[in-house]
Amino acid sequence: MNSERQVPIPSVRWLRPVLSALVFVSSVATAIACPLCYEAAKQMVTIGQQLNTADRVVIARWGGSTTHFRIASAIKGDDADSATIVDPVLASDGTVPSGCDPCLLIHYALNPQWTALGTMPIEYADWLRQLIATYRTSGELRRATWPQRLQPSTVLNEAGSRQCISLVLPRLESPDALIAQIAWQELAHAPYQALETVRSHVDAGTVEGWLNDPKLASRRAVYTLVLGFVGGPDDAERLEQRMGVAGTSHDATNLAAMIGADLELRGPSRIAWVEATYFADHTRTMPEIEAALLALNVHGEANGTISREQVIDAYLAFIRERPAMAGFVAQQLADWNYWGAATEYAALLASDAVKDPASQFAVVNYLQRAAAAKAALQ
Repeated sequence: MNSERQVPIPSVRWLRPVLSALVFVSSVATAIACPLCYEAAKQMVTIGQQLNTADRVVIARWGGSTTHFRIASAIKGDDADSATIVDPVLASDGTVPSGCDPCLLIHYALNPQWTALGTMPIEYADWLRQLIATYRTSGELRRATWPQRLQPSTVLNEAGSRQCISLVLPRLESPDALIAQIAWQELAHAPYQALETVRSHVDAGTVEGWLNDPKLASRRAVYTLVLGFVGGPDDAERLEQRMGVAGTSHDATNLAAMIGADLELRGPSRIAWVEATYFADHTRTMPEIEAALLALNVHGEANGTISREQVIDAYLAFIRERPAMAGFVAQQLADWNYWGAATEYAALLASDAVKDPASQFAVVNYLQRAAAAKAALQ
C-alpha cells in the first residue's frame, strides 16, 4: 500500500492556515513571542503591555463603605498618593471588582472608567515601574531604528525582552497570583533568542516541578522551553520519554516546544532523529509534522545551538521525503535567501507532485523570488 496515503494531502481549507502559521513564524519570530509558546499566542495582550499603554496605573485600597478606591501608590501618571478615585472601577470582565484590596488599577485616556486587574501587594510598586520602564526603553530603541514607528512600543524587542526576563525570573510562580501571571506572560512573549537569559538563573529541578504540576498545564510549553536552556542529561532523558508517550498516541499538545527544547538540550545530533521520527514516518499526523517544522524554524531563526544551515538541510530532507508537502517550507527558505531548492521545486511542479493549490502557490512564490534574486546579481 502507498504509505503516503496514511497522511492524506490536506485540503486548501486545512493547508492554508498551516502555511499561514509558518509564514507568520518566519516573518516575525525574532520580533515577538516565541511561536513555540502556543498559550502565549492566545493571550496576545499581556498585563505588561496593558500597563505600558495605559496613561495611569495605580495600586489602590478599597474605600470601605463606599465604592471609591484610595490610591496607595501611583505607578504611572500624575495621580497623587492618598488621592481618591471617584470614577467607576470595573473588573476586566466588566463586573464590579470584589475582594480586590489592594488592587492594581489601570486607566486609558478618554476612558471614563478604571479597570481592576487584580490584587497587587503595595510592595511591588517599584517592580511594576521597572517593568513599564523596559517597554519604554524598548520603544525608544525601536524608534531609533525605525523612525516611522512613532507610537509607543507594545512589543519588546530582543534587548528589552532580555531585560524583562531578568526582572521577572525571580517572580515566576510567585504565591501572589497576579505577580506570577505577569511574570509568566512576559516570559511567554519573549522571542526564543532572549530565553537563553534564563541560563544559570533558574534551577532545572524547579522547572521540572512546574512541568509536573497539573495546575500549571497551560504554562507547560513555556516551561518546557526553559528546561531546554537549563536542563541536563537526565532532563533530556525525561523529555524524550514524554515525546515517546506523545508519539504513541499522536498527541501534538506542546510537541513543538518539546522538540525545540530537545534540540536545545542535545544539539545538532538530534536533527536526524527529527527527520526519521516526523518526516520519514508516514504514520505521523499533520499536527505532529507541523510541530516538528515549527520547532526547526524557530531554531533556524535563532541560528544558535542549531544553525540555520542545519535547519535548511533538514528542510531539504523534508522536501525529498514528502514532496506533496514541499510548499510547507518554501516561505522560510525564501525568507532566509536560500535558493538552492529552486531546481528541485521546479521539478516537483513539472511532475505535478504538489497538487494542493495553496502549497503550489508557496512553491511558485519561492521560484519567483529565486528568479528575482538571480536577476539582481546579473
